[in-house]
Amino acid sequence: MTDRIVLGSRGSELALAQTRLVAAAVRRAWPELEVALEIIRTSGDENSSAALPNDRKAGRKGMFTREIEKELLVRRIDVAVHSAKDLPSERLAELEVRATLPRAKTEDVLITKSGASLTSLPEGATIATGSVRRRHQLQWRRPDLQVVDLRGNVPTRLRKLRENDAWSGIVLARAGLERLGLELGGEILSQEIFVPAGGQGVIALQIRRDDDEARRIVDAVNDQNTFLAWRAEREFLRLLDGDCDSPVGVHAQVTGATMQMRAQIFAEVTMQSGELNGASDDPEAVAQMLMQKIYGG
Repeated sequence: MTDRIVLGSRGSELALAQTRLVAAAVRRAWPELEVALEIIRTSGDENSSAALPNDRKAGRKGMFTREIEKELLVRRIDVAVHSAKDLPSERLAELEVRATLPRAKTEDVLITKSGASLTSLPEGATIATGSVRRRHQLQWRRPDLQVVDLRGNVPTRLRKLRENDAWSGIVLARAGLERLGLELGGEILSQEIFVPAGGQGVIALQIRRDDDEARRIVDAVNDQNTFLAWRAEREFLRLLDGDCDSPVGVHAQVTGATMQMRAQIFAEVTMQSGELNGASDDPEAVAQMLMQKIYGG
């Protein structure tokens, strides 16, 4: 067996915090293994403060993963560490997401300057978010809100909130705040209303399909319940040709042999939703059944 493994990661504070969790898990499972880190700059990092193109989906897919996958393909790294929600629903044949760490909290958090909750914000208040899904969810619950675009990593987004007098608050993922050790209070938004993005709170470990040693290493740190839930969410997005920048919330949770799954799909002025229980050992089938239930197929 190899005596060294190289993890590939983006260089943001959150990405590095997540990669440290992976490295720690690998070292616990394989104490004799040297774990190295390669920081890779992605096109999403290059344009993190810029607005996305008008065709947001075309502009967003793979922005935070493509360059890392290239380094994996040419064998400069052995394991790519991703935020699972950044992974496009379509997959490269030569690569596979083989493992996931235990999932973090999946809720969204509303952080306001005044401490106001979503229901107590004044009429016409301005909330910033970088997510099309959150934009639709906010305006579904509070049509009076002004929702504006927000780019950048977590510290940058918090700084922009402090500096922009016109903004009342921002919405961020709870997982990112907690992994950065930020205790900012705020309102934890109900997952039944604000269904998370597919893969939210999941750290995904991607390897080359032909790399048996990397497979053995990451298999030892895989959390099976998280992995099954992520597979269901990924399949649901694949059926929609969606990703984390689509106006879709989808969340699966495994308890023993049962998977509970719910989803929201937003159009311009409508929202369709559904939930069901299925067998946790066939996550793709659960996703397909939920899609059929929502669309009446």
